[in-house]
Amino acid sequence: MTVNWTATGRFRNLVALIPAILAVPALAAPAPGLGVQSFDQLPKPLPLPYDEKADADAAVKAAMARAKASGKLLIIDLGGNWCPDCRVLAGTMALPQVKAFIGKHYELVMVDVGRFDRNLQIPGRYGIARPEGVPALLIIDPKTNRLLNPGKTSALSNARAMTPQALADWLASWTK
Repeated sequence: MTVNWTATGRFRNLVALIPAILAVPALAAPAPGLGVQSFDQLPKPLPLPYDEKADADAAVKAAMARAKASGKLLIIDLGGNWCPDCRVLAGTMALPQVKAFIGKHYELVMVDVGRFDRNLQIPGRYGIARPEGVPALLIIDPKTNRLLNPGKTSALSNARAMTPQALADWLASWTK
């Protein structure tokens, strides 16, 4: 960016910085530190976190009510038990430090989307016809029912290429 010292130039310089400022979540809580350096250190077998027989609409409605009452954000975790990345994320979220962090900042609901052939009405409520990949995490403000991470819902769909700490950092980046 070229610096222009006129009044108009200073205004343009500030306006140019707005996208960068808005891209960073403000005042996010620090992520918990993990003693786990790789996914190989997670307890085995990895969890099968999605209940294929659950009533997803009822589960999301109940989680939304808990989130509103507690003032926490809502995470809707869309995935399937067939998905290794979903299982790695679930194993990371089950670590005591991450589980406590999530419990403090979020209400979490797991929604089985099968092989993108089940419960797609849930992401559809937030303008997502079909997630780009799973796991797909919808971070929802329960006061407004607004999706806080549009365009980033499938950011963890390649969780195995990340580290457990990177997953925890991503979860922390959306907190208040």
